[in-house]
Amino acid sequence: MNLQKVLAHQFKPIEHVLQPRDCMLYAAGIGLGARPEHPGDLQFLYEKALKVFPSFVNVIAHPGGWVQAPELEIDWVKLLHGEQAFEMHRPLEAGKTYVGTFKVTDVVDKGEGKGALILMQKTLHEVGNDDPVGTVTSTYFLRGDGGCGGTTSAAPTPHAVPERAPDGTCVLETLPQAALIYRLSGDYNPIHADPVIARKAGFERPILHGLCSLGVATRAIVQAVCGDDSDKLKSFRLRFSSPVYPGETIATEYWLDGPVVSFRARAVERDVVVLNNGRAEILE
Repeated sequence: MNLQKVLAHQFKPIEHVLQPRDCMLYAAGIGLGARPEHPGDLQFLYEKALKVFPSFVNVIAHPGGWVQAPELEIDWVKLLHGEQAFEMHRPLEAGKTYVGTFKVTDVVDKGEGKGALILMQKTLHEVGNDDPVGTVTSTYFLRGDGGCGGTTSAAPTPHAVPERAPDGTCVLETLPQAALIYRLSGDYNPIHADPVIARKAGFERPILHGLCSLGVATRAIVQAVCGDDSDKLKSFRLRFSSPVYPGETIATEYWLDGPVVSFRARAVERDVVVLNNGRAEILE
């Protein structure tokens, strides 16, 4: 990795028209519609008074594969998505046009042979209005780029999940074809569709997109804690700890402490924690 060029990289603002069809397709991709007659699901899938599910903020106006630019010298093949967070300043609205602006906020050098972390921020605002609608932060683990220097040596401390028994669990199934639906929202990485490429990457079969798994966990918190009112979700963050395979059942355990909800999610069939150190903030 060329640290100076990574820090100096200029991202072009990206406009995204939030078409109602795209909003509904995203909602279907994260499994909404499993309750096909329930208003809590239909509000995101039916064009009458359509609402936009908040975790869609992670997907729209995305800079794409910028890490593959040759001048950055990033070993992008060894990149892993480590953490993701978003904060909603006001709800997204179907039919409006949004602009995403991006910057690298920090690079954490873990040392030679230990990799590095790139921390990014996306700010989303409506065209003609500079007030932010949503803020998204992402942490990427560059396994092949340790020892290249950084802006800091200290990674952000993950949120600690309480040691007591959870206050509740929301169990949601994923479809066997979930990755094939979700990829239509813009992430066409073949490890989510092509069995041959997935096996070459070290997986037994195509895996679910990390942001799709995040969407499932967001569904769980909105459904179980917010009473299906997505406008109550102020912020959401988690750490990706293990891949999810399409068709698996995701059990999200949660702990309530006033407006703060701690959570983690487990793939039931393998008894593996797939999302960890989760923290959501709920508007009261």
